[in-house]
Amino acid sequence: MRRVLASALFLTAAVGCTSAPARPATQFAAQSTADTSTITWGPCTDLKRPDGQPPARQDKSVRCGKLAVPLDYAKPDGDKIDLALIKLPTTGKGKKLGSMVFNFGGPGASGVDTLDQAAKALTALRARYDLISFDPRGVERSAGVRCGNGADMDRFTSLDTLPVNNQTHQEAAAVNKRFAELCQRDSGKVLPYVGTVNAARDMDRIRAAVGDPKLNYVGMSYGTQLGAVYATEFPKKVGRMVLDAPLDPTVSFEQRTLVQTRGFQRAYESFLRACVKQRCDLGKDKSTADANVERLMKQLSAQPLKVGQRELTQGLASTGVAAALYSELTWPFLEQALGEALKGRGDALLYLADSYTGRMEDGSYSTQMTSFPAITCVDTAERPTEAQVRRTEAAAMRISPLFGSEGSGGLCRIWPAKGSDQARHVNAKGSGPIVVIGGKGDPATPYEWAPKLTAQLKTATLITYEGEGHGAYLSGSKCVQELVDDYLINGKVPAKGATCPAA
Repeated sequence: MRRVLASALFLTAAVGCTSAPARPATQFAAQSTADTSTITWGPCTDLKRPDGQPPARQDKSVRCGKLAVPLDYAKPDGDKIDLALIKLPTTGKGKKLGSMVFNFGGPGASGVDTLDQAAKALTALRARYDLISFDPRGVERSAGVRCGNGADMDRFTSLDTLPVNNQTHQEAAAVNKRFAELCQRDSGKVLPYVGTVNAARDMDRIRAAVGDPKLNYVGMSYGTQLGAVYATEFPKKVGRMVLDAPLDPTVSFEQRTLVQTRGFQRAYESFLRACVKQRCDLGKDKSTADANVERLMKQLSAQPLKVGQRELTQGLASTGVAAALYSELTWPFLEQALGEALKGRGDALLYLADSYTGRMEDGSYSTQMTSFPAITCVDTAERPTEAQVRRTEAAAMRISPLFGSEGSGGLCRIWPAKGSDQARHVNAKGSGPIVVIGGKGDPATPYEWAPKLTAQLKTATLITYEGEGHGAYLSGSKCVQELVDDYLINGKVPAKGATCPAA
């Protein structure tokens, strides 16, 4: 199951107990061999699957490289950081259309690893483009943000959300404070500079280094904000751009938390309906299944399940459920994991949680959980008060006790780096046509954000996908893939109001 699941979870944001030492937080030009204007491509030596293991098979034509960029664009001759890149050279014999750059989301997902895993799904594009992705600044190999060791991350990721009372608030506040202190200690030099505006400038350096006059780009989830910021900063350099599962960069922490909580609750209810329709083990009907899962969460809050030398806490269990809701492909594994947990076995649900948090079998972590707050918190000047955080949490818990939380605002209010609202204002005025794709059943970036971003960008056209899951282009929808590929390969912009049925 785990081999299949690792493959299915490769786009989700997705076991031992020994703690692993943190990797070096930042690599600057003093230790760099990367060029500041060109990329030297060579064999890939450290690609990883979602479980942290090397790929079973590796395409020998795939190349990896580095590009040095300024840490602070206000000081272009100062410290540099190395951006890690990957290239899947075009396989087609026809006219090459240049390079297609990908960002698969997060913020915090490794584009280097994910593009390698997604190669088979991108065959049509690879016939005409070199496919390129990268670890954005603050992520993994590109001066990845680190915050302590594996044991520190275990404490951070295993926090319970039930019951919500003064004790849990105090525990969460203490863990968050310690986490922020570790981030400052281990990655303080890079924290002020990991924002999306700088990442967009990095993408323009990548465009120039590969020799393309314009940037052809596919951004998913957070990658839609990165693309929107690029189109705002460099509108005349926008080539063919697709933004799938879009964020609305204007929303506040409270708005984002409540909308996403509703999105995950809707997806969870869709999962329960599908589960009982297939006569699953969770219950004879949706209400019974929901009650059984609620009972499980309360039991885990009172007494976590032992899984080897680890424990499945209520917080990790709810994370595991959320991870599996990103795609209908993983619903059968969620059904199995919850069914086993109800019988006292928590290993499958813990594996789902680890896939989301980036925990490896050796106890170390990817930067998924550290890059996310680092980038999120510097992309906004908003710093909510304690009262605002508690109000957000209370409202979210009323929507869904399973997924309700204080959101990112709780950590950002104590974040050691200042934020800026520059990445929240996008318009793309003067750019070429941009295609936005919104999914009606998307839990993480709910559909209502898609028409909002489309309107903000001025030059965008919206495709509506009626299906479930986070992201539509790689969902298996033939309709979406044909519309997108026709635009990216032939330049044909979808008709206004284009809609695709569920896959």
